[in-house]
Amino acid sequence: MGNAFPAHLGYRLQRERFLAAANIAGATLFSYAHPLNGPFGEPLSTDVAVLGDPQSKRRLVAISGTHGVEGYYGSDCQIDWLKQFTPDQLPRDVAVVMVHLINPWGTAWLRRVNEDNIDLNRNHLDFSRLLPDNRAYAALHGIYACTQLDGPERQRADALLDAQIAEHGWPAVMSIVEGGQHSHPDGLFYGGREPAWSNRTLHRIVQQHLAGAETVMCFDLHTGAGEYGHPMLLTITQGPYPALAQAQSVYGPWLYTLHTGADTLSETGVAATATGYTSQALLDALPGVRMMPFVIECGTYPGAQVHRHLRDDHWLHLHGDPLSAQGREIKLNLLEQFYPANPDWRAMVGLRTRQIWAKGLAALGE
Repeated sequence: MGNAFPAHLGYRLQRERFLAAANIAGATLFSYAHPLNGPFGEPLSTDVAVLGDPQSKRRLVAISGTHGVEGYYGSDCQIDWLKQFTPDQLPRDVAVVMVHLINPWGTAWLRRVNEDNIDLNRNHLDFSRLLPDNRAYAALHGIYACTQLDGPERQRADALLDAQIAEHGWPAVMSIVEGGQHSHPDGLFYGGREPAWSNRTLHRIVQQHLAGAETVMCFDLHTGAGEYGHPMLLTITQGPYPALAQAQSVYGPWLYTLHTGADTLSETGVAATATGYTSQALLDALPGVRMMPFVIECGTYPGAQVHRHLRDDHWLHLHGDPLSAQGREIKLNLLEQFYPANPDWRAMVGLRTRQIWAKGLAALGE
């Protein structure tokens, strides 16, 4: 059987476009090779482009691909920004660090998670301590371990999910499912039992490119939560942090401040019960830096629809063949959920992302 995996929007092309744009912009490039290959045998890596003096006291950072399939939005924004870059855009003593596809395996294979089925935004934890115990997930795990894409077993899984939603409501059920769990490696929103490759690589990048800064604004780029075509600007941490007031003063009412916790619900569509976010990891990794961790979250389709396609892709990972025609259909559907083909959607999220970065750069220069 041949390889039917989607090739029209793929990791290899995305990386080539990023490297070309970074070279034209005059960036200094760094590459962090991933141990595995993509669906066409292509080598994978996370690439970092640095513009401006790498010793600058103030730095703006953009991270794409934490959730692999969402990386196409982030990558395209990074590429477009690099294409329009001119050195006079950088204020004095400010550098830009573009971290391209921190989860390259997930981007290449069109999965939200990494090569170990780990959600990276549940993986940034201290693994020497007791891990969060999401006991309520166990009762729901059968929904996601279903061995059929269609048929009686899938129908029973659908009925179980519908019954849970009818009894407890969609937000309450999703707060359990999306809150992250460390007990079922074959489950959804699995956080892992040790730091993933992308986690370790991000910490290498942070120490290499950010440790000497005084002030850092970091933007983790995401899609899939919120209203269609609406890019939300959030700061997501376990609690207030030293530079929070400064972050709020820069962006004003545009900025949604979310403090995560076991009993927290959020109307944003972002999982407020989860722990292990990249944002918190950045704060923890650089205690001597005035860090402002942001998330840009671009809304796509209704949550129940996105969740259904995540379940289909999870089935494909556990029981199907991603290189088959059936796998191709599931992958294309998942890609649409996280990077809609609609040109108006893409234009809007791209424009808004560039506006946010421009405002951040101006604030860093003041």
